Amino acid sequence: MGMKKSYLAMKTDAAVATDLIDSDLKEIGFAAKKLAKHAIMLGGIGFGTTFLSWLASFAAIYLLVLDRTNWRSNMLTTLLIPYIFLSLPSLLFDLFRGDFGKWLSLIAVITRLFFHKHFPDWLEAPAALVLLMVVAPSLLADTFRDSWIGTLVCLVIGCYLLQEHIRASGGFRNSFTKANGISNTVGIVLLLVYPVWALILHFL
Repeated sequence: MGMKKSYLAMKTDAAVATDLIDSDLKEIGFAAKKLAKHAIMLGGIGFGTTFLSWLASFAAIYLLVLDRTNWRSNMLTTLLIPYIFLSLPSLLFDLFRGDFGKWLSLIAVITRLFFHKHFPDWLEAPAALVLLMVVAPSLLADTFRDSWIGTLVCLVIGCYLLQEHIRASGGFRNSFTKANGISNTVGIVLLLVYPVWALILHFL
């Protein structure tokens, strides 16, 4: 009788241990799924921010080129230079800040000084941008660029350019109906998407 009770007690203990192990495994599985879900979510957010940064930078470059061609507008496109400086993805920024950008700057300066007749006006803004990226101190190039302050400056520039473009087009409706105004309007709207998204993520 005593052996039977001992056997039942051992069986009960084994069952309890098995249940505990199963419960722990379930909790581990749940935690792993939760961690994977959060990682995917954060990865998606990070990808979204990076994608919008590329999109905004190319939109700014497009507007800069557009305003330096025959399709001139009344926008203050000089403000696109600091916008590109602050929003350009790190991959491209580091490229232009390195030896590649230094060589481009050297060629631009030499051409501008000694062969100014062969230096077109539309190259002045891109040359200034490359020079800015090369000579900017680390406080601006590293700290300021990667902070919410730099993103806020991008937002202010985008809002100001949109307001000036709408005023130059003769109203909000005209900015979307004129043939040469639609591309500018879409480009400026793209300038606003990245800083708004980045600031929302920063303050959440």
